[in-house]
Amino acid sequence: MHDLKPLEPGVMFWAERDTLDQVRAFGVRCGQMCIPGDMQLTDAAAEKWKSELVVVTMFAAYNGEDYADIPTVRRTVGFVPHDTREERERRTCEISDFAARLGVPGIACHIGCVPEDAADPDYVAVRDVVRRICDHTAGHGQTFALETGQEPARALLTFIHDVNRPNLRINFDPANMILYGSGDPIEALRLLGPLVVSVHCKDGDWPPRGVPGALGRECPLGEGAVGVEQYVRTLESVGFRGPLNVERETEDQQQRLRDIAGALKLLRSIRPS
Repeated sequence: MHDLKPLEPGVMFWAERDTLDQVRAFGVRCGQMCIPGDMQLTDAAAEKWKSELVVVTMFAAYNGEDYADIPTVRRTVGFVPHDTREERERRTCEISDFAARLGVPGIACHIGCVPEDAADPDYVAVRDVVRRICDHTAGHGQTFALETGQEPARALLTFIHDVNRPNLRINFDPANMILYGSGDPIEALRLLGPLVVSVHCKDGDWPPRGVPGALGRECPLGEGAVGVEQYVRTLESVGFRGPLNVERETEDQQQRLRDIAGALKLLRSIRPS
């Protein structure tokens, strides 16, 4: 992948929240671009983001998604909600086309809380959506990666095998496994490692006990339950060689930028140049 080093630190950034200058200021050469649901995917937008920065994944976010708690996630996120399913499938394919204009080798998203029962109509519908998106992205030579966290690792693996598309892969986010209470991220990574095509470096704490449906709390890298050094070592051990993309989501933009800078410093101390 260009001349990037194995496990080189990068940044996940938002195309209309962040600027190219802000990303460059972190001293990174690579990252993942997240596309807001209302962003116009024009030639002018593509031209704006053409640079020497290597974008390894383009993420799709969708209008109407809400991550307030697990019941809200189930109602609003990804391809599970009936009313927005067709629109979001179309939007995802448009993002694939946009990514192709920028030479980005893969796209990714949260597909939602897919039922574990393979006979459930929502399971069947989401599976078929993912198959069609995989076929579309394959036309651009791209992978389509599913974000971890909203289901246990083994359930995700079963779903991927059922979809049965060679370009379907995983974007591994260790914090999401914790935030949703869906399993130990290190154990999940060991199971899913062969399918991991991209990763997030993000941290968080487990959901509070005795509060049904609550999500855990995201926090700066190194301050949560992930265990960053063990996570990086496990990535090495499962054969992952792509960038370590720092993700930090908080409403305070200045705090977010400071936390990203701190996370990069931590990763560089673990993986010195």
